[in-house]
Amino acid sequence: MMSKHFETNSIRINPGKSNQKEHSSAIYLTSSFTFENAEEARATFADEQEGNIYSRYANPNSSDLIEKLCAAEGTEAGIATASGMAAMFGSIASILGQGDHILASRSLFGSTHQLLTRVFPKWGITSTYGDIADVKNWDKLIQPNTKMLFIETPSNPGLELIDLEWAGKFAKAHGLLLVVDNCFATPYLQQPAKWGADLVTHSATKYIDGQGRVLGGLILGRKDLMKEVQFFTRHTGPAISPFNAWVLSKSMETLAVRMDRHCDSALKIAEHFEKNENITAVKYPFLPSHPQFEIAQKQMKLGGGILTLTLEGGITRTKKFIDALKMISLTANLGDSRSIITHPATTTHSKLSAEERNQVGINDTLVRVSVGLEHPDDIIEDIEQALRVSK
Repeated sequence: MMSKHFETNSIRINPGKSNQKEHSSAIYLTSSFTFENAEEARATFADEQEGNIYSRYANPNSSDLIEKLCAAEGTEAGIATASGMAAMFGSIASILGQGDHILASRSLFGSTHQLLTRVFPKWGITSTYGDIADVKNWDKLIQPNTKMLFIETPSNPGLELIDLEWAGKFAKAHGLLLVVDNCFATPYLQQPAKWGADLVTHSATKYIDGQGRVLGGLILGRKDLMKEVQFFTRHTGPAISPFNAWVLSKSMETLAVRMDRHCDSALKIAEHFEKNENITAVKYPFLPSHPQFEIAQKQMKLGGGILTLTLEGGITRTKKFIDALKMISLTANLGDSRSIITHPATTTHSKLSAEERNQVGINDTLVRVSVGLEHPDDIIEDIEQALRVSK
């Protein structure tokens, strides 16, 4: 039975028990599924009856994960992919074709930027960036062949926000499909479909897993659009493995309680370092100093688990600071139970030109902190001691 509560659905939606009557969902490590007779096989392939055929198409574990995420996001259908970038790619490639144009927010994950600027142009799909600080003029960026509005909010790594209510109305007014990367917020904190998003994408590798174990992605949305996405992914093959889908579905059971802790700690840490003389800027959606604080309050339940710090000094001091950290991990992932620091200018966004990085607020002294589940005082102390050592 579907509940009105996020936490209950994330725990109680499951593919049903096998004849072993297991309490925790079973793992279906099989590449294909059998049929009782030739007519059942024909009818299943013809979509005249429901049934599993092949794990590239569907598997009880991926179906379980999709059902949970659709309930969480308030969408009609979905598909699970092998990685977050497979989801980003599939959400565009399955819908658009040669000659189509995308309007996108300038602040995007580095690999998404590479898709728009280096991959899709090979197929005749072009794109234009709009600055988040200048959305009132985005209508001037619409071209006759513009078919899609692609946005990321909060953005990676700059934590810029776009008003989802505005985006939904803007897309509808111009006849555009609205695709929202909801990775940073997760469906626990924000549901873009409620504001008019046609497709919602996730890198499930991040918070949905929450422990840095597996890769996965999701595309969720309207049933009519998802038919196109499902056709595309069935025949291009970015299927998630049953084991990874099982891990991610189990992780959904704790997403709410984990996000509560991530967000509480991140706000405490952000408030603490706003007063530090070694930090020139702290950015976090639920800090009143954030430029889009009111938007964050309107569309997000809490501020998320990511904050950015801009250090006093240059890149040499920033590298010394990173190297002086004792507990916080240095890696390119985020959304882990362990706190993580990343230097976007030299890692995740290093393929952007210096000008492109500056346009989205990524300078040499900015670091992204993914706040983990450790005690917030220990995270603060690690950052404090690294700031002292790196002076």
